[in-house]
Amino acid sequence: MEIIYEDNHIIAVNKSCSEIVQGDKTGDKPLSEILKDYIKEKYQKPGKVYLGVPHRLDRPTSGIVLFARTSKALERLNDMFREKGEIRKIYWAVVDRKPNPDHATLNHFMIRNTEKNKSFAYDEPKAGSKEASLTYTCLASSDRYHLLEIELHTGRHHQIRAQLAAIGCHIKGDLKYGFPRSNPDGGIHLHARQIEFVHPVKKEKVTITAKPPKDRIWDFFLNVSGDK
Repeated sequence: MEIIYEDNHIIAVNKSCSEIVQGDKTGDKPLSEILKDYIKEKYQKPGKVYLGVPHRLDRPTSGIVLFARTSKALERLNDMFREKGEIRKIYWAVVDRKPNPDHATLNHFMIRNTEKNKSFAYDEPKAGSKEASLTYTCLASSDRYHLLEIELHTGRHHQIRAQLAAIGCHIKGDLKYGFPRSNPDGGIHLHARQIEFVHPVKKEKVTITAKPPKDRIWDFFLNVSGDK
């Protein structure tokens, strides 16, 4: 667990591909519980430790996860994540195909299939679909892969994975959305890179940036993009 921001109201973690935000059927200890143990020990808190979870990342995705240390902060963060434009979310994705053009906004209509735990992006609205929007920019390319920076405008289930797959761009390691091979660690090359928001209590602008996992592909793109 890597803590990258902490104050009396919020705490942010740079999640690895192997970590889960909240408990699931695997029984693995989630970040929410690991953080409670950390807070209890660091601040010598008696009794139960409060920790709110205003948003989540898919298990194979790495990057920033924000937690609330007070109920007041959680309530405000929940409202901010619901309201469009209140929180700026930037992701990095390594894909197998360079999109054309290099910069564009994608608008789709998405339907979630809960049985398959998968979402599908369509060009036209369908019954039960929800609008999804993101803007991508191609930052760099290698001989085999391309680094996209993505700003999310909506927060749908598997949104980036499904929308990129809809235009023929598959995230490295993402078998579920069309990449042919899994990554050795079971993760995918999708990383919650940066988050910007107004602090829910202090009312100051906060910008948090997280380094991607340590591997040769991420290292290559960090170097050529010049964004450390």
